[in-house]
Amino acid sequence: MATTGSVWSKGQMLYKYSVSLHPGTRSFSESSDKGWFRSLFVHKVDARKDAHSNLLSKKETSNLYKIQFHNIKPECLEAYNSLEAEVQNKLHQDQDYPCEVVGSWNTWYGEQDQAVHLWRYRGGYPALTECLRKLNSNKEYLEFRKERAKMLISRRNQLLLEFSFWNEPLPRPGPNIYEMRTYHLKPGTMIEWGNRWARAIKYRQENNEAVGGFFSQIGDLYVVHHLWAYENLQSRDDTRNSAWLKEGWDVNVYYTVPLIRSMESRIMIPTKSSPLQ
Repeated sequence: MATTGSVWSKGQMLYKYSVSLHPGTRSFSESSDKGWFRSLFVHKVDARKDAHSNLLSKKETSNLYKIQFHNIKPECLEAYNSLEAEVQNKLHQDQDYPCEVVGSWNTWYGEQDQAVHLWRYRGGYPALTECLRKLNSNKEYLEFRKERAKMLISRRNQLLLEFSFWNEPLPRPGPNIYEMRTYHLKPGTMIEWGNRWARAIKYRQENNEAVGGFFSQIGDLYVVHHLWAYENLQSRDDTRNSAWLKEGWDVNVYYTVPLIRSMESRIMIPTKSSPLQ
């Protein structure tokens, strides 16, 4: 019985100790969550009302984006960049084609000998369809594709929409390095991801590092791309570390990590012709 009494006494002490600690251990998340709901509740959307593509994308624009990933034969990278820049400039400056290059990069850390291109179609799917129709009847472009094919190992693309709460990617001077963080989400979690990041993006704006945020419509689904710009790798490290000093950022990480199936980061260097330098 003495042993039982001793255990009971220790149990009471532990209970009292845990109760006394409870408010303190919860304070960071409670205050952060309340602050978010008070100041940014207007961003919250209801998943039951519409498709997430309509709820999360920008209503004031009808922009559609295409991202291309080209894996290039190592010995052809320089020739590929020159050829791609020539064609991009022609399309970018030709008003008959409703498309524009947002940015072009070579991957520095991540998949090697890779080019990444981001295109914008102002006018959505009709603009994309019109552009493809014109390109397929453009003999010069068809010859370019044949020449480019000789340099490629593989290629893939996705059609994307931009999150309503993210910056629209606009040309910027350099020199910068760019990070594309890609998140493969669990199906059905895109709305929650959008709700959380609508509150969290404010923590990542002070150094002008936020370039654009996108989610896939065609291709691999439930994929999110966040595009960031930094002066260099040390600036990236400093900027990311500073986010953890802001009340509320930790809560965003806590609630979004369980939504992710897998994620990757690629550090990219803009090509000479890229509007994002």
